[in-house]
Amino acid sequence: MSETLPQPAVDEATVAAFQRDGAVVVRGLASPAELALVERGIEKVLADPSERFLVASRDADAGRFVEDFCNWQRIPEYEQFIRQSRAAEVAAALMGSRTVRLFHDHTLVKEPGTQQRTPWHQDQPYYNVEGRQNCSMWLPVDPVARTSTLEFVAGSHRGPWLMPRSFMDDQAKWFPEGSLQDLPDIDGDLARDAGAHRILGWQLEPGDAVFFHMLELHAAGGVEGPHRRRAFSVRFLGDDAVHAPRAWTTSPAFPGLGDELPAGAPMDHPLFPRLWPRGG
Repeated sequence: MSETLPQPAVDEATVAAFQRDGAVVVRGLASPAELALVERGIEKVLADPSERFLVASRDADAGRFVEDFCNWQRIPEYEQFIRQSRAAEVAAALMGSRTVRLFHDHTLVKEPGTQQRTPWHQDQPYYNVEGRQNCSMWLPVDPVARTSTLEFVAGSHRGPWLMPRSFMDDQAKWFPEGSLQDLPDIDGDLARDAGAHRILGWQLEPGDAVFFHMLELHAAGGVEGPHRRRAFSVRFLGDDAVHAPRAWTTSPAFPGLGDELPAGAPMDHPLFPRLWPRGG
């Protein structure tokens, strides 16, 4: 009898696309049972937000955009998905990393009618980590129209690092003003020349997931129509990720971590458990 070989977490073409473009879609990543698990977790967070909960839309917005961070230790459904789904294995393949650690989880909910657009930005400059082997997973539990989905500037994960700013008031609260190059005017460039940037984005069904590099420039639209846009994101770290303490508050913040992990140290800490290979 011939031996049945295990199926790869993701095909070679998808890995190549991630390395080239910095963002890919993985259809049907989550099973119906896993999707139900994540949906219960999101509803638990909304019913009992953490101290990190924030409203990311303006008071005048017809809808509401809310976020919460780092809930896996208190929301069992999140921990179960993070540890048992194939998301970490997919992340390992995309990053080309032997190991995968959890960095943090992120809950993002846009209620119907939310006009607030998530502006173009990179994630990694907001964080207290450095390293090229990283990726984020963004998994919706509701259908996501092309107009409301994440969009990416293909290839922007190759850098440079760009100035992170607050979404609501455009303030440089992370790196000192002028210390990093400002973001280009992506929307203006596209208005002047539709081919100025190669923009990636996908209409998504519940269970589909987008994986993207933490330096990839991305943005998202508001939510039209009567449906919510609930999404669960998980940030993954690979072999070369190290702690990069900042003199300012990162997003999310990890108070006291600098006393336990010096600059340049691997992210070997209970807050960042190893997810792949299993059993870490």
